[in-house]
Parts: sequence; C-alpha cells; structure tokens
Amino acid sequence: MRVYLPCTLPALARVAAVGELGPAPLTGYAVTPALIEWYASGDTEELEYVALTEAARSSLRMLAADRTDGVEVAARRVVVAVDVPEGDVSASADLEERARVRLAAAVPLGLIAAVHVDDLSAVKDVEAALAALPAADRGDDDARFTVDGAEAHELLWYATQEIPDLVG
Repeated sequence: MRVYLPCTLPALARVAAVGELGPAPLTGYAVTPALIEWYASGDTEELEYVALTEAARSSLRMLAADRTDGVEVAARRVVVAVDVPEGDVSASADLEERARVRLAAAVPLGLIAAVHVDDLSAVKDVEAALAALPAADRGDDDARFTVDGAEAHELLWYATQEIPDLVG
C-alpha cells in the first residue's frame, strides 16, 4: 500500500543517515476506504493526489513546529512516499481525516518509493504560509488564503537515490 508520510529536510537527512524513517508510530496519508467512499468520483491517481496533498499540509505543520522549537529548517515541504504491506497500516477513525493512517513500525529506506519536495520557487509562499498558520488556525480567512497559497505549488518528484543531493 502506498502511504505518504510528511517530513522535513532535516528529518529526511536523518533518514539517509540511519537508514529508516521513524521512530514509530508514524502518521501518514493513504487511499483508505473512507477516502474512496467520500471521494466517490475519483480514480486511484486522483485519490493518491488527495493523500499526497494532506501529507504536504502536515509537512507544513512539521516545519512550523520545528521553527517553534528553534530548529533552522528550510521552508520546503517534504513528503516521503513508501510502499508498505497493507497489514502494517491502520486507518484513522476520525471522519474529518479520511486519508490519515498510522504505521506501527519505522519504515526502512528500502521501502521508500520516492520523495516529493517543494521547488525553490515555492519557498516565498511556504514562508508566508508558515507566518500565517497561527492566524489561519484562529479562523482568519485571509491567513487561510495565504496558507492555501503554498498548495498552489506542486511538489517535485525525486527518486530515492537523489535523497543525498536533496539533503546535502
């Protein structure tokens, strides 16, 4: 099963150094039965894009949390696509999070299928989204618009052998 795991560039560097994405449990996003039922008209590719987008939103929150903790992190969303056995994935019971899943174990580097990362041209909008996130969470419509602006940027696809170049 393809699962999209939110990440950051520093966390991706740790994956490259230690050979796995963890520690467990890991929250990810996938094409779940609840997502299929809710998004009745979409094909598998569209549903995977929904899961990828949810993971990118979660990556933005990870960036904000890192910065709050004083970690210097580039304003680039990162999503790691992994292929894991379906039995290793448990779906969320939260109806608002139809694509959210949980992995009970760390994911070895060998199960990573690809990495998706913002292009450098997205940095300005991701920075603005990070600054607007607290106000957006308080319900400010203008701030939500700014946060949504980061989603206008498609994440670029990278093969696993390109990870050292991304984090180097």
